[in-house]
Amino acid sequence: MTSLNVVSVFSLVILLLNPATGWAESASIFQATLAEAGAKTPEISTDDLRHILANDKALLIDTRTTAEFQAGHIPGARTLEAPQVAAAERLAEGDRAKPLILYCNGPYCQASRRLGDELAAAGFTNVRRYQLGIPVWRALGGPVEITTAGVARVFNVDRTAVLIDVRSPTEFGQGSIPGALNASAEALAVGSLKKIPLPEDDFNRRVILFGRNGAQARQVADLLSKRPWHNVSYYQGTYGELASALESK
Repeated sequence: MTSLNVVSVFSLVILLLNPATGWAESASIFQATLAEAGAKTPEISTDDLRHILANDKALLIDTRTTAEFQAGHIPGARTLEAPQVAAAERLAEGDRAKPLILYCNGPYCQASRRLGDELAAAGFTNVRRYQLGIPVWRALGGPVEITTAGVARVFNVDRTAVLIDVRSPTEFGQGSIPGALNASAEALAVGSLKKIPLPEDDFNRRVILFGRNGAQARQVADLLSKRPWHNVSYYQGTYGELASALESK
């Protein structure tokens, strides 16, 4: 995420909290929506989405491209092949009353609006949108998963990215991804690691966490959710899977 994109996100945050703009008034930014007039599908807030994810109450659909999904998506999200409406019907096992949540690249992205309209026209009756999208989700500390293909692409093209191996120092010493830094999940959890090797020259640089498995990497991502870095993703697979995939590239 570039500095310009982060500025845009926080400009949006200010707008959401300012009733003079005509945007949604709410008790906090976590409860905000765009309050779009005339929309065919309703919106949900960040708090709504967190509650839905915690209770497994709906199918979460990332309406962006496959490459964007691979580079980082909200945990639990699914992506749809074209034609998307038919793919959504298969995912919902033919149940057009199944709760569906759509999201994309934020307020100015049309992907979730367009698919929402198409699903409503096709007879789906329980479609909602997290129209704030993944930029605001990230900015508010929401966890983001990255796939094997996403890490491989970053590893090969983004020389500014920071890869952090959250396994133990012993495991790290036995071998890791070239260029990776080490910050043990166990040490972080008990507060014994005072200095995390995160970039302080640019808080928007891409940071990718990986560990023995996705759960260990997610643990560190959750610990970092209240820190000022806004481009953090965790790898959903195991270290072995990632190492093998990068060796084959």
